[in-house]
Amino acid sequence: MEEQRVKIETEYIKLDALLKFSGAAETGGEAKLAVQEGEVKVNGAVCTLRGKKLRPGDRAEWNGLVLVVE
Repeated sequence: MEEQRVKIETEYIKLDALLKFSGAAETGGEAKLAVQEGEVKVNGAVCTLRGKKLRPGDRAEWNGLVLVVE
């Protein structure tokens, strides 16, 4: 799996926003749908909460891509 580091300037970033901000999802709608359909893993577990708060050190996996929040 390809790993991409995503640096945030805030305390946290919501899961659907991370997918869109990183470029993994082309639109917010695509990100929302991927999360709702259980296609995204957060720290190794499937997550269907698009508002899940990710902080530095958290990892999200989707579509062959691992996003690491810094």
